[in-house]
Formats: sequence, structure tokens, C-alpha cells
Amino acid sequence: MSAIVSETTENKVFAVLAEYDNPAKLMKAAKLVNRAGYTRFDAHSPFPIHGMDDAMGLKESKLGWIVLSHALVGFSGGIALQVWAASIAYPINIGGRPFANIPAFVPVTFELTILLSAFAAVFGMLFLNNLPKHHNSLFNSETFNRVTDDKFFIIIETEDGMYSEEETQKFLESTGASHIEKIYE
Repeated sequence: MSAIVSETTENKVFAVLAEYDNPAKLMKAAKLVNRAGYTRFDAHSPFPIHGMDDAMGLKESKLGWIVLSHALVGFSGGIALQVWAASIAYPINIGGRPFANIPAFVPVTFELTILLSAFAAVFGMLFLNNLPKHHNSLFNSETFNRVTDDKFFIIIETEDGMYSEEETQKFLESTGASHIEKIYE
């Protein structure tokens, strides 16, 4: 029974991988894939390519808003905690100073703002990127190993609503791909 299960999972196509020789061809192909209406695709290159986000039709990241909201929580929480402690919970008059001495609250407020912002940035990035992923089927491809050296790739997943085995391969050939490969799970 287990041999049958592993045999069917090995034969299931995860995506189609198209290889390009240079960043200009990859950029052109990404624009064409986006215009064609594919939504479950990604572009891979050995270095960042300026304008690729626009070519792929990616929206702005929500990470900045997540970090800002946590920074505001840290700031307001730091002020509120210190004002409550100094004015309400333990009001001690030392040398006629005011109970809510805002300049004295700056270091703690600053540190809480930075701390919560940093946690939001790290955990927000992990959440938005669906990390950690312990395995990606792309790593089953020997061709894809060259992405860190000198090759450029576009992958279209089979979960895309427009995916059709023959039509997607023909479409990728028309974008100027030098090599097309099916990636199995």
C-alpha cells in the first residue's frame, strides 16, 4: 500500500519550470506571464532585478503596516505603563517632581517601540512568506540548482486556475525559454 502512495505522489506534477539565459529575457517573460493571467507563478534569479515586482504584478507588502502598528503599540504601551506606575500605582513625590515626568519615560518608551517593531518585522516576514517551509519541490530539479549561479527561471504552479499541461508549456516556449521542465512533487 505504501509503495502505491509514494508512486502516485512522485508522478504528480507540482509545476512547470522555464529557464532563461539573461535577466532581460526573464523580465520580458514575467510580464508576459502576468499579462496572460497566471497568478500562481514566481521568478527566480541569482540577484535582485529592478522592476521585477512590477513585471510580476506584485502588490505592496503589508509588512510595513504590521511593523508600524506594533511600534505604536510599543510606544503607547511604554508611556501608559510608566504613567500608570508613577502616577496611580506608586505615586511617590521626590523633590517636587511631577508624577508623569515624560522626559524620564523616553528610554523605556524608545526601547519598547524598537523591541515590538523588531519582533513584528521578523515574525511578520515569516508569516507573510509562509515560512518555515521544510521542503519545496523545486529542489528536486537538478536544473534549478543553477539559479544561484547564472540562470534565471519562471515557475508556474499546477494549482493556478489557468494551468493546462500542454498550453502552459507552449506558452512558456513562446516567451523565449531555453529549457522547460516539469517539476514533480
